Amino acid sequence: MQKLDKKDLTLITRAQKVIEDNYDEVNFNHTVGAAVRCKSGNIYVGVNVYSLHGACAEQIAIGAAITNGERDFECIVAVRGKHGQKILPPCGNCRQMLSDYAPQCQVIVEYENGICKVSAKKLLPFAYQVES
Repeated sequence: MQKLDKKDLTLITRAQKVIEDNYDEVNFNHTVGAAVRCKSGNIYVGVNVYSLHGACAEQIAIGAAITNGERDFECIVAVRGKHGQKILPPCGNCRQMLSDYAPQCQVIVEYENGICKVSAKKLLPFAYQVES
């Protein structure tokens, strides 16, 4: 586990801002915000969307990055709440997606002694892998 640096705090702030701007207090369709920093330094954000088959905020943020030509992901964070006050670990689906798209990406999580970073690969040690 690694400690956070200034760039990581900026990433958290961007995730908090995107959910503050889009939080849905009526239907609760958008309650999680995420931000991903690419190795280029660019940051992409997303919010979760609920539907029959919803998409997590992390998936939306990574999709936005990929849509803009990014392929190398450095760090990601998800936050929950009207002001993004709670840092969330990735759900199982997001852990698999990160394992597929960005196994070396650092993920900001809350742990016993506070907030830290861990590689996506460590969050899913027995990930499903398609045999080639």
